Amino acid sequence: MPNKKTVIISLGGSLIVPEEIDWEFVKNFKNLIEKQIKKGYKFIIITGGGKLARKYIDAAMKADDVITNEDKDWLGIHATRMNAHFIRTIFREHAHPRINKNPHDLEDFYNFKESILVAAGWRPGFSTDYDAVVLAKYLDIKKIINLSNIDHVCDKDPREFPDAQKIENISWKDFRKMVGDKWDPGMNAPFDPIASKLAQEEGIEVAIMNGKNLENLQNYLDGQPFTGTIIEQ
Repeated sequence: MPNKKTVIISLGGSLIVPEEIDWEFVKNFKNLIEKQIKKGYKFIIITGGGKLARKYIDAAMKADDVITNEDKDWLGIHATRMNAHFIRTIFREHAHPRINKNPHDLEDFYNFKESILVAAGWRPGFSTDYDAVVLAKYLDIKKIINLSNIDHVCDKDPREFPDAQKIENISWKDFRKMVGDKWDPGMNAPFDPIASKLAQEEGIEVAIMNGKNLENLQNYLDGQPFTGTIIEQ
């Protein structure tokens, strides 16, 4: 079983592929993670699909107006897997050679010896946020870091409402009122509704922060004040 220094990071695809592959971000992220490994940390990194997923979904909808939600989900899932292969390649010195594609099947991953395990999308109807929570559940890890392109969760969409207020701490009960109970492929919620339900049931804390600010991530890992939102019981 992973030790107490095992950290789960849900690495948003918007950081890996905002428009094109952001190799400079990935290089800096790699440097930070390697410093933490030297301190005895292990990491489970679950990759999102980012713009790569949305480009495929949008293109499919333009080419054929009868694309199903399941089709959209599979396109997104395979985008997460491509990103996962990219991240595993970058961390090949430290990473388990296989990518976890099913968070419920931990036979080959439960006692992974390497410093990093990379995971990707599983099946339609579930996001990589959900995969992160399932892995946390089975590996008895009570905290997840969700890295995306936002600084905080807000009480409403700041892109539409200039008066949106940032939230630094929120309960799962109140957060779930904001995001609802249904998953939709390509939805842009801070943390997906299905994953949120399971996280609440399992008493898992999620820290949401802007992954672009790697110094801020370092602060969180060091137990220092950081900029972001904590969702907890």
